[in-house]
Amino acid sequence: MELKQEMNINNEVLVEVKNLKKYFNLGNGRILKAVDNVSFNLKKGETLGLVGESGCGKTTCGRTILGAYDATGGEVLFQGKNIYTMDKKEKKDFRRDAQMIFQDPYASLDPRMTVGDIVAEGIDIHKAYTKSDRQNRIYELLQLVGLNKEHASRFPHEFSGGQRQRIGIARSLAINPRFIVCDEPISALDVSIQAQVVNLLINLQKELELTYLFIAHDLSMVRHISDRVGVMYLGCMVELADSNELYSNPQHPYTKALLSAIPVPNPKIERNKKRIELQGEVPSPINPKPGCRFKERCKYAKEVCGQVTPELKEISKNHFVSCHLY
Repeated sequence: MELKQEMNINNEVLVEVKNLKKYFNLGNGRILKAVDNVSFNLKKGETLGLVGESGCGKTTCGRTILGAYDATGGEVLFQGKNIYTMDKKEKKDFRRDAQMIFQDPYASLDPRMTVGDIVAEGIDIHKAYTKSDRQNRIYELLQLVGLNKEHASRFPHEFSGGQRQRIGIARSLAINPRFIVCDEPISALDVSIQAQVVNLLINLQKELELTYLFIAHDLSMVRHISDRVGVMYLGCMVELADSNELYSNPQHPYTKALLSAIPVPNPKIERNKKRIELQGEVPSPINPKPGCRFKERCKYAKEVCGQVTPELKEISKNHFVSCHLY
C-alpha cells in the first residue's frame, strides 16, 4: 500500500466547525448528546481523519456538518458562510460542493437503478450537464474510479463490495465537489480491497484537489491517508494533532489506549508490546454526568475530572488535547 505523499495544502480554511452540538431528544427527559461542543477546521486539499470507538459520534458529526442533521448548537462554516443560515440558492450550491461516501456499499445503492443512473443522480438533480454530455460524464466517472463504461448498464447486485464502493465514489464525484465526507468507506470491505480503495481516494484527491473528512475505525489506515487526526470519545473531541505527531506522541489517556491496540506486523514486537487495557464499560451518552466523559475509565482521574469538563487546549504547536492533566 502506498503512503500518502505530502500535498500542497492551501492555508485557506474550507470548512470550519465551531462548538458543534447534535442532541437527540429520546423523551421522558432523556437527551442523547451524540456530538457535544466539537470544534476543528479543514484546509483546502487536506484530509482530517476522525477516529474513535463505535458510538462515539463520528458519523453523526459528519452528517451534521453536511446538513443531513440539523445542529442543536454551534456553527459549520463553508468558505466563511454558515450552512445553517444559507438561503435556498446558497444551500443548493453547498450541496454541489459537499458530498458523502457511505459506509455500506450494499445499502447505499438503489438495487432498482442501473449504475449509470446511480452515478448520474447528482447530475440530474443539479442539471449539471446537458443530455448529450450526461452519458459521456458517466463513462468518464466510471473510468476515473477503475471501472469500465460497459458497467453503466448493469445493476448493483452484479458487482462485488469493492466495485460497489467504487460506484459510490463515482456518484460522489459526479458534480465536481470540493469537500467529501468519507463515512467509514472501507469498513465493510475485504481487507485485500481496503488498500485499493484508500489508494484510489488518495489519487483522486491529488488529481481533483479534494478535501476529505475521513471517518474510520482502522487506525493504521487512517495514518496512511490523513494529514491530521482527531480522536472522539462519547461525543467530544479529546485530541487533535498532525498525523505523525499524534501517532508518535499521543497525550490523552484514551488516545494512548487506542494506539496501543494497533497490531504490529512483527511477531516478536507484537508479543512484547504492552497494551493499555481500559477498565469498565463505555458510559451512556444519554444525560452524561458533568466533567470529563472519560473519567470513569481513566487511571489518572482526579477530583476535578468529575466536576469540570476539560476544554480542548493547544499544548504544543497544532497539538490540542482535552484533559486536566495538561
